[in-house]
Amino acid sequence: MAEQEVTLMKGNEAIAHAAIRCGADGYFGYPITPQSEVIETLAELKPWETTGMVVLQAESEIASINMIYGGAGAGKRVLTSSSSPGIALMQEGITYMAGAELPGVFVNVQRGGPGLGTIQPSQGDYFQATRGGGNGDYNVIVLAPNSVQEMADFVDLAFELAFKYRNPAMILSDGVIGQMMEKVVLPPFKPRRTEEEIIKECPWATTGRTKNRKPNIITSLELKPEAMEQRNLHLQAKYKEIQEKEVRYETQQCDDAELLIVAFGSAARLTQKAIEIARAEGIKVGLLRPITLWPFPSKAIAEIAKGKKGVLVVEINAGQMVQDVRLAVNGAVPVEQFGRLGGIVPEPEEIVDALKKMM
Repeated sequence: MAEQEVTLMKGNEAIAHAAIRCGADGYFGYPITPQSEVIETLAELKPWETTGMVVLQAESEIASINMIYGGAGAGKRVLTSSSSPGIALMQEGITYMAGAELPGVFVNVQRGGPGLGTIQPSQGDYFQATRGGGNGDYNVIVLAPNSVQEMADFVDLAFELAFKYRNPAMILSDGVIGQMMEKVVLPPFKPRRTEEEIIKECPWATTGRTKNRKPNIITSLELKPEAMEQRNLHLQAKYKEIQEKEVRYETQQCDDAELLIVAFGSAARLTQKAIEIARAEGIKVGLLRPITLWPFPSKAIAEIAKGKKGVLVVEINAGQMVQDVRLAVNGAVPVEQFGRLGGIVPEPEEIVDALKKMM
């Protein structure tokens, strides 16, 4: 077996490298802190000269999402990246893509808000990602990395899920993961698909017509209420399938735990140190880290929380995921939330103090 090459890079840089290696056809984006290194790295690597991947800085986030819409409609593997206010501008296009059942990958390196807020890290876009910030009844598949390695790994996974279910997929990162540097093993190169392969794999795409068939029309519009209801029922059935098959999470030290922490992304990393400190002081605590924020691991949280003294939800916001955790445990155990706002990342000792209040 060939020895794996270990490289030191930022999370944002890992996104760019992984996109090229995963056979992406195009990236369309616009710079915004703290994710600008994604497009900067792509510009430096010049994949259009090696793999043929298109890299384009659009004139705005709204322009970039519509380029993604067009590329996805042709069955291409396309992605964009932005940060919180930029993703907010893309919501109309994302709901159009969900309604038209188009695959696409969106990377959100979150910063503090609301509004323009701050360029410092936050997890305040949980609702925007998991509830769908656009109009209508739809869901986006949401992956939450907590390392540079997962930033790289989740690009291909996001594309895989997006095309499997013909649905937008989001990598919900934040300024901590995007900016920090870690060792990473990049994915192997995957060749870009030929036009013939795209036509075969994506018969629904605009390129999917045959000699005896009319061209496919990509739209989310239905003028007849009955037809629109059937489209929505079809989407809901698909979302139910995703919820049944694609839940991902990991646990640490939960078997003997008296308290359970639920945290995602960079907050989960801080929690690992807090657990080490707490256990040294005799507080038995474990961690459940949701990897998919949608579909959310509600059943796993409910099962693992059984018999615990309480659940502490740690998130760098005013309290968003805590609502899903409370729904999951359904009053069986107390659920509290701890977070910091304004771009302030909590210290592990602060998390330990919050645990002690629950004892």
